[in-house]
Parts: sequence; C-alpha cells; structure tokens
Amino acid sequence: MNRTRLMIPIVIAVLVTLPGIVMRLAGIHLSPPMTVIVAGAAVMGASFLLLWACDAAQEDISQTLALAIVALIAVLPEYAVDMYFTWQAGQNPQGDYAHYAIANMTGANRLLIGVAWALIAVIYWFKTRKAVTLEKDRRTELFFLGMATVYAFFIAIKGSLQWYDGVVFVAIYIWYIVIAGKRPCTDCEAEGPAILLLALPKVPRRVATVTLFLFAAGAILANAEPFCEGLIGTGTAFGINKFLLVQWLAPVASEAPEFVVAIMFALRGKAGLALGSLLSCKLNQWTLLVGMIPGVYALSAKTLRHPIPMDSLQMHEILLTAAQSILAVVLLLKMRLNIGSAILLLGLFVGQFLAPSFIAAFPNSAPLGLHGEQVHQLFSIMYITCAVALILESPGRLRTLWKGWMVDPDDRPPSCKVAGDEMTLPEAHVTANR
Repeated sequence: MNRTRLMIPIVIAVLVTLPGIVMRLAGIHLSPPMTVIVAGAAVMGASFLLLWACDAAQEDISQTLALAIVALIAVLPEYAVDMYFTWQAGQNPQGDYAHYAIANMTGANRLLIGVAWALIAVIYWFKTRKAVTLEKDRRTELFFLGMATVYAFFIAIKGSLQWYDGVVFVAIYIWYIVIAGKRPCTDCEAEGPAILLLALPKVPRRVATVTLFLFAAGAILANAEPFCEGLIGTGTAFGINKFLLVQWLAPVASEAPEFVVAIMFALRGKAGLALGSLLSCKLNQWTLLVGMIPGVYALSAKTLRHPIPMDSLQMHEILLTAAQSILAVVLLLKMRLNIGSAILLLGLFVGQFLAPSFIAAFPNSAPLGLHGEQVHQLFSIMYITCAVALILESPGRLRTLWKGWMVDPDDRPPSCKVAGDEMTLPEAHVTANR
C-alpha cells in the first residue's frame, strides 16, 4: 500500500469539511436541508480525521492516558451535538431542546447495540460461520457497562436526571479507567491513513497528529450548531418528526466512522477487535455522555436546583435504552456474540424503531390498543424478559461479569500486526485499549 493511496482518504476528509467551515466563518445561511447536508458532511469528515489521529496518538502517550483522552476525543462529534442541545435546553427551558438532548443520547446508544454490534456478528458469521469471540480483558468494559445500566434503570424509575446522577456516571467511567489502565500494553492493528501517520518520524508524527486533532475538533465545533438547528428546521419545513430526526440522523452522521472501521475489521476477520472497540464506545457514551448532560445543563441554567426537564416520553426512552443495554450485557457474558443473539438484537431494534410509526399510520391495527409511547414500554419489557430468561437458563453467566472489576495479568490478548502486509512503509503499531 503506497503513500498516495493512504493520503487520499485524508485529503477527501479535509475537503469534505471545508464547505461547512466556510459556511460558518462567512456567516452563510442556507436552507435547513442544505445546512444539514453541508454541516453533516463536515462533522462526518472531521470524525474520520479524529479516528485516524486517535490511532496515531496512542503511539506517543501512556496507555491509561490514552484510555481516558483518546476515547473521549474519538466520540467528540456525538458529544458536540448532544452538548449543544443540552446547553440550549438550559438557555431555553420552555423549549424542546431538553427532549432533543435525550433523543440524541438514547438514539446513539441504541444504534451502537441494535445495529453496529449485530452487524459485526452477522458479517463475521457469513464469512466464517462462527460466533464473534471477545478477549477476556473485555470483561472490564462489560462489568462497568452493566453497572452503568443498572443505575440507568434507577434514573428511569425516579423520573429525573439530577446533577448527582451525572457524578455517579462520571465516577463509573473514572473507575473503569483506573482498572483498565492496569491492562498489559499490547500491539494492535492500525487501519488506513493511521498507518501513514505512524510511519512518520517521532516529531513529524506528533505535529501531524496534533494538527489533525485541532482541525477536526474545530470543524466539529463550528458545525455542531448549524447541523443541530438544520435538523430542527428540516423537520419543521417538511413536517417530519424533529425528535426522530435528532434521535437517528444525528448519531448516524457522528458515529459513521466508528461503524465503518468496525465493519472493515469484521470483513478482515478481526470481528473480536471490532466488537471490543464498539463495546468500549458504548461504555463511553453510556457513562460520560449521559453523565455530562446534567452538568452542562446546570452550567447553562446557572442552577443545580432544577434537573434537565423531561416528560414521560424521555423517561421511557431512557428505560428502553437501559433495557436494551442489559440484554446486550447478558448476551456477552459468555464473551461471545453468535448469529442468534445478533438477530435478536437487530430484530428488537427494528421492531422498536418501526412500531411507533406503524401504529401512528394504522392506529386501528395496534395490538391491545397501544399507542406509540406504550409500544416502547412493551419493547422494554421484551428486552428485560429476554435478559432474565437467559440468566435463569444459565445462572453461571453472572460470574463472568463479576470478574470484570479486576484485571488478570495473564489475560494478555495476542498481538497483531499493521494492516496491509503489502505496504512498503516502516512497521507501525497502536495501543489496543482505546
């Protein structure tokens, strides 16, 4: 693989971000749909740049610091969108921005499990007819994901997301970083343009990595507001449900790079690495992303007395997301995801995604006279029922979860080499634990 071929994706990603940056700096106002396209493309292009820079950055910083900083930077696009809605909710407490913040957060989390996790397992099964197997040290992510999920049920039950809830979620993530930082350092596979960055000498590599970080972060921050407002304006202009646009379209734009890279790993037979990366991403979003919402809202509203305003719909969305997460945790307790489990996750996701629209279009066809909001409650029950059934079938599954709070030094995953054996560049590597 030559340098030109590796450089092309970087050039394309930079070019895709430029119209959005120019639009913001020049104060150009486009129609809402065009704003979504231009700003969304900028966010997506910058997301790819961040992903490649994150891979390269792990060569130059300690493992524990990489876990904390790189994981946060890698999902900056999703954070930028959600934190914009949250900040605006504090400035406009009577508006719908609080609903959009919860919609974006729950949509991003459910897409990861319902689509990305399931797709990795399906792709790998078609290639090998085998289940995806996770490395033993991924029990750490699984344990803390389970802990955060249990607390999320508490949020849904009490009906509010308070500042102290944010402290709990952030504390869970910090505890995870402390534990995961004790893992043995291992080499893992770099992908695409990251190989080119890692092949550079030390100083040029660091300069190039920092430049990509700054450029991508600037592009994301510059386009977060027009992208978010464009989604709302598009929904208003075309009569589309704005809540659904924010819940599903925004996460697709911001998380596409993680999805694409994971799928590429799965296609190359590295499904365990792909699923492990997405598991880390889910934990990051289900702790830090959720934990930052009440804090950012409090800063914007300048008070800790009032939690971010949410009605029953938002609580049901959080409950549904927590229910999906608990089923996903239970399915991974044996450190594998087979085709049956993947179909279950994908089928339930498609069902909860389509059912409200179907019932709205054909109200007389709704089972038991349920409306859209009640259908999500029904799917929450289905997720939880499946999880309980699996635990009752094999109670020993839970023993695996409890092992996640400690790290066995013997659980050292095998090293792997840089992608592309045909490349003529010097060998490069990145730290596995992102």
